[in-house]
Amino acid sequence: MSDITLLLDSVARGDARAAEDLLPIVYGELRRLAAHKMSGESAGHTLQATALVHEAWLRMVGSEQQQWQNRSHFFAAAAESMRRILVEHARRKQSLKRGGGVGHDELDESAIVLTAPPDELLAVHEALDQLAQQDSQAAQLVKLRYFVGMTMEEAASAMNLPKRTAENLWTYARVWLHRKISKER
Repeated sequence: MSDITLLLDSVARGDARAAEDLLPIVYGELRRLAAHKMSGESAGHTLQATALVHEAWLRMVGSEQQQWQNRSHFFAAAAESMRRILVEHARRKQSLKRGGGVGHDELDESAIVLTAPPDELLAVHEALDQLAQQDSQAAQLVKLRYFVGMTMEEAASAMNLPKRTAENLWTYARVWLHRKISKER
């Protein structure tokens, strides 16, 4: 059992010390994943991975205490949180592109810059809900790879899957999403 899983179990039992110990471990790993995802960006794009991680963490803990069952469940929640943040940002960006904003905002260092065009991100987001109805595990893998930026090894580990199984699932999910998105365009 990983350190994260042990701490999550302790937090679920009400151990306040475990909650204090969990944040630095989880934060570091989420920050590393976000930074890794953004490392492939072109020179003009600077993503503040810290802002994405902070927003995801705040949404995850919210006003009520969350009960994560294990490391896999925690990272699934983190992936969903990051996904929602990126989708909201893509929708705002798309709205502004179409004249939705009257004034101009100053560039904020903590602004989130997408790694994918807003149209693509929104198309994947919308198709992902339908994929989840057919294969929730494939949808979860897409969230971890596409929205969080995990490598295949990291995603397989987070989902407690053998790497080869995750690779097969990834191939299936990519083909399914491509077909679905192509039909709708």
